[in-house]
Amino acid sequence: MRVTLPRWAGSLGAKAAAFITVMCCALAALLGILVHVSVTDQTVGQARELALTRLKDATSAFESGDTPLPGAGVDPEGLPPSLRRLAASGQRGTVVGRHHGRPTMWAAGPADHGRVLAVEVDYSQQAHTIAGLDNAILWSSGLAIGATLLVGAFAVTRVTRRLHATALVARRISTGDLDARVNDPLTRDRSRPQDEVAAVAAALDSMAASLQGKLLAEQRFTADVAHELRTPLTGLHAAAELLPPGRPTELVRDRVAALRTLTEDLLEISRLDTGRERAALDAEHLSTVARRAVRAADAAAGDGTRVRVVRDVYVETDRRRLERVLGNLVANAHRHGRPPVVLTVDGPVVTVRDHGDGFPAYLLEHGPQRFRTEGGATGHGLGLTIARGQAEVLGARLEFADAADGGAVATLTLPQSPPEVPGAPAAAGGPEAGTEAPGDPA
Repeated sequence: MRVTLPRWAGSLGAKAAAFITVMCCALAALLGILVHVSVTDQTVGQARELALTRLKDATSAFESGDTPLPGAGVDPEGLPPSLRRLAASGQRGTVVGRHHGRPTMWAAGPADHGRVLAVEVDYSQQAHTIAGLDNAILWSSGLAIGATLLVGAFAVTRVTRRLHATALVARRISTGDLDARVNDPLTRDRSRPQDEVAAVAAALDSMAASLQGKLLAEQRFTADVAHELRTPLTGLHAAAELLPPGRPTELVRDRVAALRTLTEDLLEISRLDTGRERAALDAEHLSTVARRAVRAADAAAGDGTRVRVVRDVYVETDRRRLERVLGNLVANAHRHGRPPVVLTVDGPVVTVRDHGDGFPAYLLEHGPQRFRTEGGATGHGLGLTIARGQAEVLGARLEFADAADGGAVATLTLPQSPPEVPGAPAAAGGPEAGTEAPGDPA
């Protein structure tokens, strides 16, 4: 089974802290073990030499029949069994044990008639020394780990803060803010050593500047081409009006009109791409603006659109831009979908739905893309692109989806901040609430 870690565990700071902690603990344990083993061996060695020396003196006194030395005796009580067996076999040895509740170093050797001569040396001072050393190692290791964690956290936080700033700028660039720059302090001072974060920040700034330059050049090119086409197109339109009536004349006028519309759309897109378009806000009845947009779209396309008003509201918006968005959505529904096409006003939310095959998969996933259509559909893919651009200028949210029972649904959600309009009718419960009307209301 795969262990599910919390979200914070994936951050670089958490990983660095865990790595530093593990390495400090491992290093502290290794050094502590080395010091403990070294000091213990030295202490035990000194105590063993002292015990063996006393055992040698006690053996000499025993063999000469003198009085036993203090701490020496034959088959003493408390002698560890392992050392007793060793001495009984004719060998000498030492072992650390406990006698009368205190640490004791025993040394034993063979006596006569299978008896054992043993000497005990107080080992309390050495045991206290080793215990104090172990405690000192633990405390110093804990303090060293804590200090290292603080210093490491400070160093890692400085790096992660710069990485977060770089990621934030990258997200701003991805949303269209091409003026965003990291401006990492190290990149501004070339005399200082450059680390990897500074290199990434410099590369991102360079990429943003290059991308901004290319997009600005493309926008200028599109705007210049569209602007230069307007003059010859105006002449073509005037010349087409002078042609004698007939089918060829209708075809010429139709193509000239389509080319003029495409040119105007390109000019509008180039203005939206600059990101400097601003909405001229005013208080509007949403249902009134919706009906006006539907009436204009139906007049141009010759189709009928049903308008449903579930709940009408006042909105503070740019009427011209809002009509442009709704008109493009209605025109797209008639061009690529099937009737009936229904526009519904429900508070600050306006939906336009047809009953065709729905939106293409690429549009649902990535949004509208200029000059891209699928399924043999006609058009240049500019209508929905303009609708989304104008919606962004209005501060609205435009979403595309397919209805569960078939058809495409475009949903426009307007920011609602009702202004104080003296004598204005109530937003809900008025005479238009819950009504349904055709595109050309009386």
